[in-house]
Formats: sequence, structure tokens, C-alpha cells
Amino acid sequence: MKIKHIFFDLDHTLWDFEKNSRLTFEKVFQKHAIGVKVHDFNEIYHPINERYWKLYREEKVSKAELRYGRLKESFDLLSYAVSDELIDILAVDYIEHLADFNHVFEHTYEVLAYLVERYELHIITNGFNEIQYRKMESSKLTPFFKQVITSEQVGVKKPNPKIFHYALEMAKAKPEESMMLGDNAEADIEGAKMVGMQAIHCRLNGEKNINGNISVKSLIELKKFL
Repeated sequence: MKIKHIFFDLDHTLWDFEKNSRLTFEKVFQKHAIGVKVHDFNEIYHPINERYWKLYREEKVSKAELRYGRLKESFDLLSYAVSDELIDILAVDYIEHLADFNHVFEHTYEVLAYLVERYELHIITNGFNEIQYRKMESSKLTPFFKQVITSEQVGVKKPNPKIFHYALEMAKAKPEESMMLGDNAEADIEGAKMVGMQAIHCRLNGEKNINGNISVKSLIELKKFL
């Protein structure tokens, strides 16, 4: 059946999370006189953050535990003493300033302009409500999308089928007429396929392709499939 609806993930798929996050940490560390080089911090923080997000998707840590734990563990591994009070301040400031930066991946606007003429476009994101909408506004992505579904508004996270069913219902879309595009093979690709959607794995940061999924390494490659 012909595809009519395309659902995008946001972070790591359209919005360049790694670049924007690094710039945010530079701003926050300077503001609070943190004596750690952001490059050194990121080397430690990146895998810890990924692990915490996996735990968050699996409902094994709360939002507050994710925000605190990823910073606490990173500073501990760097042997840099930071009080719990300052970690809480840094966690809030990081989220507050993240949308100050609006870098998207190469070809994002070109590809969205191409697709929006042919399909209805939507977002399904596990990100936090208070920041995801601001990211989209800041990076001028909002006008391309009909529906923006966040895990917080649904109460579950990808790959839980409930968030995909909710998104399909909001978009008035049938699974067989819908495609999911995202960077996370488990949350985005396998999650979408479980409910009968098609999917393309967007490996823009060099993510590994698993299970022989259709994948692209640049957004411009989507034109070959859509």
C-alpha cells in the first residue's frame, strides 16, 4: 500500500543533538566556572547518557534520575568534585539552554521541503515536553509537521507500541500507510515494525545497522526511497 504518512524521530535524526549538546555544555560550564574541558567531559558523558536513555526507555529510571545520574557519574569518572546542589542546577540549566542552539543535519530542510509536498509529516519523540517543542521552534522545523507526539504526553516511550498507536490515531493514519524514520534501531525501527509500520534507519552518526534494516547515512538518500 502507498505510504501517506511519515513519522520522524527528532534528536539524532533531524536535530543534531551531539553538536547542540556540546555547545550547550560549553555555555553552562562557562556560566558556572566548571573547570573541565567540554571535549573531555563529552568523551565520558556520551556513553553514560546513552545508557541512561536506554534505562529511561525501559522505565528503569525516572526523568529526575536520568538528569542527575548522567552528570553525577560523568563528573565522578573525571574525578571532578561537584556538589549535588550544583549538579541539580547544571541539569536544569542544560535543559533550559539546549534550545538556544539550532543545528540540524545536512539536507534537513531540503528533504523536508521535498517530502512535505508528497506526504503528511509527523514527529514521535522520547524527549521531554518542555524542550522538544522549543527545539523545533528554534530550528524552524515546526511548520513541516502536522502532529508532534512526545512520550510524556502518552505516558510511555518508544519502542512501546502504545506510543505508535497513539501517534497513528492522532495522525488519522493506518500502519500500512505509514513509515517511521529514526536513529535508534530498537526504539524507532523495531518499535514501528512491531505495529505494522515500515521503517528506515537513519544512521547519520554512524550507528550500526542491525537486522538488515533499510538504512541511510545521509538524509538526502531518503529521496531514493520516498
